Amino acid sequence: MTADWLVCANCAGRVSEGRCAVCRAELARLRATRGGWGPLGGPAGLVALLLALVAVALLVTRPA
Repeated sequence: MTADWLVCANCAGRVSEGRCAVCRAELARLRATRGGWGPLGGPAGLVALLLALVAVALLVTRPA
């Protein structure tokens, strides 16, 4: 998520520009929460991981 579309109520500028302390604090908060998913890349990565686990489980339980 980027802050390009957010407008600061304190200075009426774009939050992405970081004009005031409120803007800069919000930018820091957005940057801190943006990378929460790590290498999985969000919900799509979780779905791919789940499908891979199901495929491995099917291969393991398959009769020889």
